Amino acid sequence: MSVSELYSQYTRVWIPDPDDVWRSAELTKDYREGDKSLQLRLEDETTREYPVDVQSSQLPFLRNPDILVGENDLTALSYLHEPAVLHNLKVRFLESNHIYTYCGIVLVAINPYEQLPIYGQDVIYAYSGQNMGDMDPHIFAVAEEAYKQMARDEKNQSIIVSGESGAGKTVSAKYAMRYFATVGGSASDTNIEEKVLASSPIMEAIGNAKTTRNDNSSRFGKYIQIGFDKRDRIIGANMRTYLLEKSRVVFQADDERNYHIFYQLCAAASLPEFKELALTCAEDFFYTSQGGDTSIEGVDDADDFEKTRQAFTLLGVRESHQISIFKIIASILHLGNVEIQAERDGDSCSISPEDEHLNNFCRLLGIEHSQMEHWLCHRKLVTTSETYVKTMSLQQVVNARNALAKHIYAQLFGWIVGHVNKALHTSLKQHSFIGVLDIYGFETFEVNSFEQFCINYANEKLQQQFNSHVFKLEQEEYMKEQIPWTLIDFYDNQPCIDLIEAKLGILDLLDEECKVPKGTDQNWAQKLYDRHSSSQHFQKPRMSNTAFIVTHFADKVEYLSDGFLEKNRDTVYEEQINILKASKFPLVADLFQDDKESVPTPTSGKGSSSKINIRSARPQMKASNKEHKKTVGHQFRTSLHLLMETLNATTPHYVRCIKPNDEKLPFHFDPKRAVQQLRACGVLETIRISAAGYPSRWTYHDFFNRYRVLVKKRDLANADKKAICKSVLESLIKDPDKFQFGRTKIFFRAGQVAYLEKLRADKFRAATIMIQKTVRGWLQKVKYRRLKGATLTLQRHYRGHLARRLAEHLRRTRAAVVLQKQYRMRRAHLGYRRLRGAAVTIQAFTRGMFVRRRYRQVLWEHKATIIQKHVRGWMARRHFQRLRGAAIVIQCAFRRLKAKQELKALKIEARSAEHLKRLNVGMENKVVQLQRKIDDQNKEFKTLSEQLSAATSTHTMEVEKLKKQLAHYQQSQGEDSSPRLQEEVEGLRTELQRAHSERKILEDAHTREKEELRKRVADLEQENALLKDEKEQLNHQILCQSKDEFAQNSVKENLLMKKELEEERSRYQNLVKEYSRLEQRYDNLRDEMTIIKQTPGHRRNPSNQSSLESDSNYPSISTSEVGDTEDALQQVEEIGLEKAAMDLTVFLKLQKRVRELEQEKKKLQVQLEKREQQDSRKVQMEQPKNEIDLDQDADLAYNSLKRQELESENKKLKNDLNELRKAVADQATQDASTHSSPDSYSLLLNQLKLAHEELEVRKEEVLILRTQIVSADQRRLAGKSMEPNIDARTSWPNSEKHVDQEDAIEAYHGVCQTNSKTEDWGYLNEDGELGLAYQGLKQVARLLEAQLQAQSRKHEEEVEHLQAQVEAVREELDKQQQTFCQTLLLSPEAQVEFGVQQEISRLTNENLDLKELVEKLEKNERKLKKQLKIYMKKVQDLEAAQTLAQSEKRRHELSRQVTVQRKEKDFQGMLEYHKEDEALLIRNLVTELKPQTLAGTVPCLPAYILYMCIRHADYVNDDLRVHSLLTSTINSIKKVLKKHGDDFEMTAFWLSNTCRLLHCLKQYSGDEGFMTQNTAKQNEHCLKNFDLTEYRQVLSDLSIQIYQQLIKIAEGLLQPMIVSAMLENESIQGLSGVKPTGYRKRSSSMADGDNSYCLEAIIRQMSSFHAVMCDQGLDPEIILQVFKQLFYMITAVTLNNLLLRKDVCSWSTGLQLRYNISQLEEWLRGRNLHQSGAVQTMEPLIQAAQLLQLKKKTPEDAEAICSLCTSLSTQQIVKILNLYTPLNEFEERVTVGFIRTIQAQLQERNDPQQLLLDYKHMFPVLFPFNPSSLTMDSIHIPACLNLEFLNEV
Repeated sequence: MSVSELYSQYTRVWIPDPDDVWRSAELTKDYREGDKSLQLRLEDETTREYPVDVQSSQLPFLRNPDILVGENDLTALSYLHEPAVLHNLKVRFLESNHIYTYCGIVLVAINPYEQLPIYGQDVIYAYSGQNMGDMDPHIFAVAEEAYKQMARDEKNQSIIVSGESGAGKTVSAKYAMRYFATVGGSASDTNIEEKVLASSPIMEAIGNAKTTRNDNSSRFGKYIQIGFDKRDRIIGANMRTYLLEKSRVVFQADDERNYHIFYQLCAAASLPEFKELALTCAEDFFYTSQGGDTSIEGVDDADDFEKTRQAFTLLGVRESHQISIFKIIASILHLGNVEIQAERDGDSCSISPEDEHLNNFCRLLGIEHSQMEHWLCHRKLVTTSETYVKTMSLQQVVNARNALAKHIYAQLFGWIVGHVNKALHTSLKQHSFIGVLDIYGFETFEVNSFEQFCINYANEKLQQQFNSHVFKLEQEEYMKEQIPWTLIDFYDNQPCIDLIEAKLGILDLLDEECKVPKGTDQNWAQKLYDRHSSSQHFQKPRMSNTAFIVTHFADKVEYLSDGFLEKNRDTVYEEQINILKASKFPLVADLFQDDKESVPTPTSGKGSSSKINIRSARPQMKASNKEHKKTVGHQFRTSLHLLMETLNATTPHYVRCIKPNDEKLPFHFDPKRAVQQLRACGVLETIRISAAGYPSRWTYHDFFNRYRVLVKKRDLANADKKAICKSVLESLIKDPDKFQFGRTKIFFRAGQVAYLEKLRADKFRAATIMIQKTVRGWLQKVKYRRLKGATLTLQRHYRGHLARRLAEHLRRTRAAVVLQKQYRMRRAHLGYRRLRGAAVTIQAFTRGMFVRRRYRQVLWEHKATIIQKHVRGWMARRHFQRLRGAAIVIQCAFRRLKAKQELKALKIEARSAEHLKRLNVGMENKVVQLQRKIDDQNKEFKTLSEQLSAATSTHTMEVEKLKKQLAHYQQSQGEDSSPRLQEEVEGLRTELQRAHSERKILEDAHTREKEELRKRVADLEQENALLKDEKEQLNHQILCQSKDEFAQNSVKENLLMKKELEEERSRYQNLVKEYSRLEQRYDNLRDEMTIIKQTPGHRRNPSNQSSLESDSNYPSISTSEVGDTEDALQQVEEIGLEKAAMDLTVFLKLQKRVRELEQEKKKLQVQLEKREQQDSRKVQMEQPKNEIDLDQDADLAYNSLKRQELESENKKLKNDLNELRKAVADQATQDASTHSSPDSYSLLLNQLKLAHEELEVRKEEVLILRTQIVSADQRRLAGKSMEPNIDARTSWPNSEKHVDQEDAIEAYHGVCQTNSKTEDWGYLNEDGELGLAYQGLKQVARLLEAQLQAQSRKHEEEVEHLQAQVEAVREELDKQQQTFCQTLLLSPEAQVEFGVQQEISRLTNENLDLKELVEKLEKNERKLKKQLKIYMKKVQDLEAAQTLAQSEKRRHELSRQVTVQRKEKDFQGMLEYHKEDEALLIRNLVTELKPQTLAGTVPCLPAYILYMCIRHADYVNDDLRVHSLLTSTINSIKKVLKKHGDDFEMTAFWLSNTCRLLHCLKQYSGDEGFMTQNTAKQNEHCLKNFDLTEYRQVLSDLSIQIYQQLIKIAEGLLQPMIVSAMLENESIQGLSGVKPTGYRKRSSSMADGDNSYCLEAIIRQMSSFHAVMCDQGLDPEIILQVFKQLFYMITAVTLNNLLLRKDVCSWSTGLQLRYNISQLEEWLRGRNLHQSGAVQTMEPLIQAAQLLQLKKKTPEDAEAICSLCTSLSTQQIVKILNLYTPLNEFEERVTVGFIRTIQAQLQERNDPQQLLLDYKHMFPVLFPFNPSSLTMDSIHIPACLNLEFLNEV
């Protein structure tokens, strides 16, 4: 392309800028050759004229297309230059927050100054095993690349981390080592990887310090070699250090600190073990306070010191050595505070003997105080003739003191490094190693001294190695692709290195000047001027004679020569060193010995290239003669050469750390500082080398897919893509030098890809215009057709409207004629009707007049009748009312009487209504008070009424009497006294009226009060009813609320219980998994030990024996029943108090047991009290010996005799019974063939019965005689037998104590044996019949007496038990009454709740009682069944023996042989085998069985066969056989699975069989819960004797282990396919476009073969899994869980790669991802697996695919994303948006503002901080009970199993 084509209008370029370094601009006008300027428009719309040098034609740099901005690899950019690199890094750092970017073979790491969550274990596992170019740039990707190349190529690797102070070198190196420790692991149990990581805190403490640029700056360089064995596991490590900055020990600049260890030790000075160090705060010491602030924000020195001590301990540093180290460090601080006083002459000085710090210095180092005090201020001069001791000036003493402090610290630093190396050293053979170099980057300051010179010298060497390695890689790539090699000119800094290290170079002249006695820095600088002034890399400053300038590869640096000689000499006076050598502390003395050597750590590798002997970076020092001591420069040069030899023998990997700003602000980018470091670290040199050749490289396939639009149609017919690409490029790019065709790739010069992108964009733009033109034309045609159709429609509708209007007019005219006709007819009709109506009216009025006259007459007659009726009715009613009034009076009186009676009854009833009083205590009291008041008033009214009636009667009598007297008086006196009597009568009448009025007033008042009281009572009753209703309503509401709350709480509790159950199940299965892993590790370690020992005679047991021993811990038969309280207590002891407290059942059982124990305690106390009372009564009875009666002696003798008789009778009866049994058995044996044996037996029994009856009669006759004889004998021997009788009575208190019958018989037997020697009962009857009869009668009497006593005792116990129950009921009743009273005081809600709690407690207790009863019954049932089986077996054995005996007897009796045919019995579903065949059974059925052998048979056949064998062992009650068979089976299955650890079919086969055996043990266990689906035939096949519950648990654990192994195998087969099939493969052809790729896509770690997979491969693999599991008869529920787990793994791996890969975060990837997910969902539906929950596990991936396709512009789009992506965390959403990359220029990037909007809306989410999904997470597996429908007797054993030794039972 010509320049005019490149620099056309709208082309964007970069121009220099003083602030931003480079600034973007756009050409507003085409450039033509010869123009002196460019017309530009900046981004702020300002115009600018950019001058162009016509002679050099130096035009501004071109800007890359937007589609290439933000690339992972800088070499993928089309235009490779400084502004493109700087802009790409800035966009990635600020907009996407990506701190890592590739630049060819270099990883550029920008320090974010913020903790990022991208270094967790999940990220390490995500990068492990991945190709470097497939994932986003990361330090883990570089570490994985090194690890993979080491494992594949067997070549040592190195990771070189460099950068400025504060750029993050130490952190990057630390993360790289963490990656190796995690991925590599440890080859032994020494945990070497932990020690490698533990060395970091130690080295940071003693070698890092705070600087102005970094709070944790490494002030030394280190190279750590991590050794690996042949299995690529870490076995050891070694560390080399370089150029420790010793000057920092004695001097720090402003705002800087000394090494961290000093401040850490001061922070811990208050600890008791550090009291002897005499330390205070860091501000009190000169060596730690020169920089000002002694603290670092966010850093706790005390906490860091604790971590340092822990690291020392982990690395094996003893506590005594640690204390010694801390003493040496503290002594350095005290040495810095020693006060030196100058003398007056100025040439000498002194130190006070009482100086506290000098005393502490000498005490801590164990040296002589006086000697150190003297030699700090003096020095020794040795000449040929004599030795002088010279004083030193103050400055010389200070310098000597500082030199001593630096030397002590340097020696201590070397000792610690050596000890760390010793701890990391290993005796195992090292196969290869990976080195991590953490070294300082190029430095330039205002004042540069000796340290900066050495640092820049080291960077010159590293840069030379870097350039040669880059050049070498480019050459290898060209040769591999068979591209013609042309020499690329690159910067060679060998002249600069020669200037420094060659003969008579800077270092050589410096060493020479150091040897001169009077050498000075100025003389050395003058020698440099004279020697190297002609060198192009050396310059002399104009204004200085003590400085010089070296032109390094990065920049020119001016060094000040002052101090070079002193720092290079590193002089320490020999006298001071000799004092330290004489220290009484061994560690201090060892630090300064002449023969001190560091620990050698040789590394051996394979091949000559890797055999590098690693030596210490600090050569041997001879301090005895300082003339022969090597200078610092010489030591550094030697160690640097060793480092370069090591690096050259390894494959290097480069990490360049960039410091974005000097203010340590998070995610703040300073372009000036960044470009300065990019120039210094060699990144731009890499770009320049790449740009000089063919930086852009495309595979033919990718190039064809990307630029297919530029190919002509006729070329597409060619099937050879390589030929198509060649023809296209030759037609598009005319200059053949701009590209080259390699073997597999096309190589382009810089800028050609941008040109092709422009052509592609133009093609798309033209196609877009054509599409837009066509679409717009089509839209216009559609619009025209729509308008035309609308016009025709309007015309049609208008014409129709006119026709309809004409028709309407015609219809209206016709209607008018019809209306006129009808109107005229109507008017004539109305006239006729009017005339007719008038005639009818006249007739009506006339007729009415006559009718009304008749009506009036009838009405008058009717009224007269009514009057008569009413008069007669009134008379009748008056008579009726009079009668009714009388009746009512009588009824009222009677009803009043009845009402009083009812009132009395109601009052009585009201008094007994206790519940109303309890409910309405206050209200009832008020009613009672009012009732009492009414009663009092009634009583008062009755009293007044009686008084009034009495007064009235008296008054009436008096009036009558007076009337009689008056009449008599009138008769006697005449008429003259009448006026006076009339007056008296009038007076009496007035009094009577007054009395009547008073009585009426009282009656009215009483009536009124009574009405008021009744009214009030009615109101109160109504109020009471309302309160009752309200109370009932409230109770109802409370009950409803309590029910609702109870239901809600139940639902919540159920959910919580389910969740806890899932968590507990997950934890348990993780423990099972961990157990299997530890078991595997144990087996591996044992195998290794066996191999190592290789002893010929003795061999270790195989791995399955350990499993046998571990598994045999389970008991085979569980005969204990957990149901009683003792077992519950044992459970509490086993599971611990915390878990037992959570078990309500156990808790309530314990409570109940406590109550029972209390009751038993009470009973025992009562019995004890009774026994004490009985004993007291006995004592009282025994005290008067003379009161012992002869009757008692007779009773004792009688009892003794009865015992003897009973014993003899018992013996005789036993003998008789045995004889009878023997006779019956003999008779039955002889007459077995006849039916006479039952008759003879019954006859014998009848005879025995008659004999017993006769014996009873004779016993009664003899009883009286025997009693008399004994009584007489006892009276005769009363005195002699007193003491024995007393002893017998005291030894056998029959009347006081209950004795068991067997114990009594035994005691009686002993007495008989004793008395039989002295007494003979035969004298009563010669033949013994009388004695035997008497003994039998005594026995009967004794038995009757014993039964009577037993019944009486039983009755007494029952009475006591009933009394105890009554007392318990009373106590319970009292408690309930108390509880009820307390309940009445509570609120209604509390009453309801308390009632519910009481009811729950009652039901729980009842339930526990029932459970205990059921358990006891089950226990008894099992015992009885077991006994019955034993008896049945004995009976069967006896019958078999009798049958065998009879058959033998018959065989002897028969004269001829008879063949007896055995009747065939049905197969009972049991298999019998001999004990010696068990190993053969296990071998044929488990160990050597192949799943293909059983193809076409019943699924899970081995499980059924094993169960039938177990069932037979159960049938014969052989617990040892059951235990042995199950244990051998389990161990053999483990052995088979270990052998076939990667065989999916074998694992599925044994998972199916193990689950089936587990189901069989459940189905046929006899538990009703597992027998609900059994048939009657299957119930017959249940186990009878043994409970194999614990073996079911062992089988369940084994099933979990097999399931986890099955998942592991499936994941191992699927995982390599997932990324390629789900993200990379084009499921929809032509959808995804390929972007330019960088160097990392050409990484050497990528395999040459094509490992791409398509989605069909995953589907085929999963179909294979499904078919295998179905063929092996695996339970459908387990199959669902398997695919749920696999789909989760697919989701996790795909999403993790999506979150770590920028190249797949695009719209087309989202579309393809959704298509792939839909295909997987369709597969699930097709296999009927959609109910497994697999689709739910893919929800995060579905939402991620949708997120890639959604619009990402407006706030509405942000809300839609937030509402949609609920399964993605905030961090994942933001990460995907940051990674989203358009594949072409027509798409738009996601703006930073939009991402901030998303973050603001998602702030309320409490999402976890983890970015990636844990693809190793495993859901807990469930094995639901799945009973089989097969019966054991229907299973056929095929001959292919070779199980002929099994016998069907």
